[in-house]
Amino acid sequence: MDKLSIEDNSLVIDVHPTKSFRHRCGLCGHRGTFYDYGNGKGPRLWRSTDFEGHKVFLRYSTYRVYCPHCKAVHSCKVPWAAHGSRFTHKFEEVTTWFALQMNKSATSSYMRIAWRSVGEIAGRVKDSIASTAGDPLDGLVNIGIDETSYCKGHKYMLVVVNHDNGKVVWVHEGHDKATVELFFEELGPERCKKIMLVSCDGARTIRDCIEKYCTNAKRCVDPFHVVEWTMEALDQVRAEFRRKAEAEEPKVKRDRGRPKKGEEKKVSLSQIIKDSKYAVGKAPENLTENQRKKLELIEIKCPVLFRARALKESLRVIFSMEYEQAKGELDKWIAWARRCRIKAFVELQKKIKRHYDAILASIRYGLSNARIEATNNKIKFVIRMAYGFRNTKNMLDMVMLKCGCYKVSLPWEKEKTAA
Repeated sequence: MDKLSIEDNSLVIDVHPTKSFRHRCGLCGHRGTFYDYGNGKGPRLWRSTDFEGHKVFLRYSTYRVYCPHCKAVHSCKVPWAAHGSRFTHKFEEVTTWFALQMNKSATSSYMRIAWRSVGEIAGRVKDSIASTAGDPLDGLVNIGIDETSYCKGHKYMLVVVNHDNGKVVWVHEGHDKATVELFFEELGPERCKKIMLVSCDGARTIRDCIEKYCTNAKRCVDPFHVVEWTMEALDQVRAEFRRKAEAEEPKVKRDRGRPKKGEEKKVSLSQIIKDSKYAVGKAPENLTENQRKKLELIEIKCPVLFRARALKESLRVIFSMEYEQAKGELDKWIAWARRCRIKAFVELQKKIKRHYDAILASIRYGLSNARIEATNNKIKFVIRMAYGFRNTKNMLDMVMLKCGCYKVSLPWEKEKTAA
């Protein structure tokens, strides 16, 4: 520190870098030669952490150097701030820490900076941590791949999670085949060979990329998605029978007023099927007494729907069995669904046959997308907490800081750890 002064109710500290930092390129850090004093606008100010509610600035007259490594002219490097930033390292670390705890508007108000600056600061902190933390793609063995939506479901991002530590290792906008290939190309052929298990849904794009890049890996279709396919088939059956019942029922005009005391309310078959959505979808152990009565009515009035529910339940139970038993039961289920004469389940068994090996691999190795689905929930929380992002890069950086292996610490915590 050279000098301390108070200007416009702010503390201004005149500083200069040590001898080892002189004539260094601000972009790459290599030593260069003095070039000129730039545009000649005088000393620059960098915002630092506040003191007793007053803004603190560091002031220094910068110059430009010619870097033989970059073969270009850049501003000189300073030890207290990143290249191109008007904030000190400590100020940016504090701002990023607050951005991970509360929304960007509150962070910008507390730190007294522009709303747009919060995202830019978080991006610089993420790049700084990534440069020293090592490549998160190193050492991957078991991974999970899934997509999650943002921008009110109009856009998607692809998320890759390391199952061994539960951290996000890669995230990118888009969820098409080109995006999946981008991940595997960045992973490289050597690291692709080390991938043993990949959990995912039944998307063809992911399946094709796994077969192309990870020849040693086994694909595991998540049990959650398989049961979800079954629920969709069950809903198709229920909706189909409801439409048929409505078409066959006579159009009876509803009487005015409420039913008389003691008079039983007449319930049509279409209404019974309509009200049975939760009853047919729930597991037997979670049914309420009222829902059990609805199922008894369904068994009598609509036995095909009741049979479709039995197909759903029998497939769900398979995932709680041991591998050898599950394999035999899955073969029986496919045979049952193939001859059940329920169109939705006949189509479903064809889909399950296409993913037969991947489903059994999920049961054998106990790998599911539960961890990555939980991560997707955290990602949606990050987006909601920020009330959305205008810049996609800032959003992806925040996702990596919140859910990835990059830990953002406050400056005094870092100093304590180093000591």
